[in-house]
Parts: sequence; structure tokens; C-alpha cells
Amino acid sequence: MSYVLQIDFKFKGPFGEAMSMEFEKLAESINLEKGLIKKVWTESEARTEAGGHYHFETEEDAENYLKMHLERLRGFGIEESNVKIFKVNEKLSLINKGWS
Repeated sequence: MSYVLQIDFKFKGPFGEAMSMEFEKLAESINLEKGLIKKVWTESEARTEAGGHYHFETEEDAENYLKMHLERLRGFGIEESNVKIFKVNEKLSLINKGWS
């Protein structure tokens, strides 16, 4: 069984290529997190929001990452985030090419 951590928050930018350049080292460091399978970065300049969907091996890994990440976001001045952790239904996800 695996888990998805979904996080989004208000974000004033940068977006697009500028975001990619500014957060490249952060993205590389996220690969080192315990239990991380993959992350999808999300952004909407129109809604001034950003976030991500993180796929973890265990719920404990997702919860541990979340605690650390919320502290990091506070360091960036982001106090409020929408957060959810879901168990992945891998059988159905495979049908829809959502799992590799």
C-alpha cells in the first residue's frame, strides 16, 4: 500500500520557468526524503497557488515529511496550507495509467 500527500497554499510566485530555476535545488533535496516515490509540482499563477502531490511508500513517511515541510513553508512565510493524505487504490490506478 502507498500514500499520496496533497498540499497546496497561496503563493505569489515565481511561477513557470522562474519557479523551476529558483526551486531546482529544493526539488533535488526532496528526492532524498525517506519513502518518497515521486512528487508532482503544481502551480496556478491565475489563482496565486502552488503545491504538490507526493507519493510515499508509507503513511508514516508521508506524515513525517508533512511535519517537516510545514515548518519549511512557515520559513517561507506561508502559514496556511490545505493538506490531505490519501491511501492509493493501486489496482484502479493501474487501469488509468496512474501508477508505474
